[in-house]
Amino acid sequence: MSGLPLCMVEDVVDRYKDIYLSGLNYKFFAPNTDVRRQRVQMNTRIYSGILIQNDCPIRWRGRYNEDTDLSLRVMKAGHTTLLFNNFLIDKKATNTCKGGNTSSIYSEENGMLKKAESLQEQHPDVAKVTDKKFVGKKEYHHIVNYKQYKHNGLVCINEPKNKTINNYGLTLIDV
Repeated sequence: MSGLPLCMVEDVVDRYKDIYLSGLNYKFFAPNTDVRRQRVQMNTRIYSGILIQNDCPIRWRGRYNEDTDLSLRVMKAGHTTLLFNNFLIDKKATNTCKGGNTSSIYSEENGMLKKAESLQEQHPDVAKVTDKKFVGKKEYHHIVNYKQYKHNGLVCINEPKNKTINNYGLTLIDV
């Protein structure tokens, strides 16, 4: 695998002051090429493959949904997150293979319910528990409403760290 997509994400993020979290979306959340899909989503969750600014004042906490919790606390503090859909991570969905939290959290009795309830308790203003079919079976999950953070804006750096902006031959087009 090439590290170029991560380098490109870093270059975009380095153009702004207030992006504490960014990352690549999962392939299973964006499986088909669709020219109407946003190339970058602002102010939403950043899962697993996370680029975290070194000076981010918000730290990891908790046992469950640490990435979603971190994303929400960054946005609640008025900062911005960027989720890139033009490059994707080919990661297995939660609870579909061994490793990670499979044996420590998801195998517990009501582990998925505890995970969803934990996020709802931490963020009752935006997170709710639902039981829905996901990856072929019905389980408890969380649903988060990110709409209230859509106005968290970008603050450009007047003088980019790298004075030559490299767009890697990419251009944005309206469709």
